[in-house]
Amino acid sequence: MSRLPPSPWHNDAGEAAVDANPLLTFLRQWLRNPVQMAAVSPSGRELAQRMVEQLPPGAQRVIEIGAGTGVFTRALLEHGIDPAKLLVIEVNPELSRFLHERFPDVRIACADARRLRDVAAENGMLAGDQRADAVISGLGLLMMPRSLQREILGAAFSVLGKGGRFIQFSYGPVSPVPRSLLEELGLSVRRTATAWRNVPPANVFVYQRD
Repeated sequence: MSRLPPSPWHNDAGEAAVDANPLLTFLRQWLRNPVQMAAVSPSGRELAQRMVEQLPPGAQRVIEIGAGTGVFTRALLEHGIDPAKLLVIEVNPELSRFLHERFPDVRIACADARRLRDVAAENGMLAGDQRADAVISGLGLLMMPRSLQREILGAAFSVLGKGGRFIQFSYGPVSPVPRSLLEELGLSVRRTATAWRNVPPANVFVYQRD
């Protein structure tokens, strides 16, 4: 499990004072950096369920990127994913610390998603010929430049095994990754579900190697 940087939120006794409320934690980080947070509110349980439903049959090894306050993390654990086979990556140090405290049995890495392959290797996800069955993304791909999308998708598919899936949501009705980039990377995409009760409603997209 990765070491997390010291927290700026401590009480006088030096003990962590991170707010245990996911919504307040999300709002605090959104106010600090709305562009990095991308979402306008934490993802709801319906969206989390729709995302988890897209895991390949029998999926065991899962990597989550852009975990935020852990809505998808919770859904993955409730789905039956073994905490020892779940790696969660979040670039925001405060949110990483929050996730570490909320899910002490899960491997939490404070890192950039572009380093996904290195982080996965460091956390034992690529030992031998092992690969991940799925990467679940809470990142705001729609707001990212094409070059950044390319790096993140390239890193994700470098750790996915045959038939592996990259599962992404977007508030728009079409894939947040442009068709030209999908063709460049040899990927196909399908829209699989809509979470109508999410705020705002969100669509789920599944990307795979052609």
